[in-house]
Amino acid sequence: MAIASAIDLAQGNAALAGAIQHSRKLLHRRALVAAAASAVPVPGLDWAVDAALLSRLIPQINLAFGLTPQQLDHLTPHKREQVQKAVAMVGSVLVGKFITRDLVLRAAKTVGLRLTAKQAARYVPLAGQAASALIGYSAIRYLGEQHIKDCVAVARQAGLALPAPQEKRT
Repeated sequence: MAIASAIDLAQGNAALAGAIQHSRKLLHRRALVAAAASAVPVPGLDWAVDAALLSRLIPQINLAFGLTPQQLDHLTPHKREQVQKAVAMVGSVLVGKFITRDLVLRAAKTVGLRLTAKQAARYVPLAGQAASALIGYSAIRYLGEQHIKDCVAVARQAGLALPAPQEKRT
């Protein structure tokens, strides 16, 4: 059985597809920055950059799906309860939460082995730095894609109306 993509999970919902597309653009840009930081052989720089990127990216993805704490506060109590149940069913620690460094680090543990390999690889001239950059890009992409899927699942299960797309979201 194939693993469903976020677009598959959207099941033709145009608003969800738009939020996915916007979120993936954000994710791609942030993953490129993470790749560049991963290639630099300075101990700890990539971890700091990854944490900073994710702590900004996750709230932006939540915003696109109407799942920031502020957006959830404006829902009716019944709808908020539906969202909380959907979040519990999905098992996400990042949907609808105020994003802290601790939450980002907990999510990063899911790709911990890749990140450890990235640390070792960067000290091998050229090939190691390229491998480290690729691993850094992949790790951020993986975490972001998983979060996008979680947001889609929560929005669908809770029957959440997505916010109107903004002209200039970065």
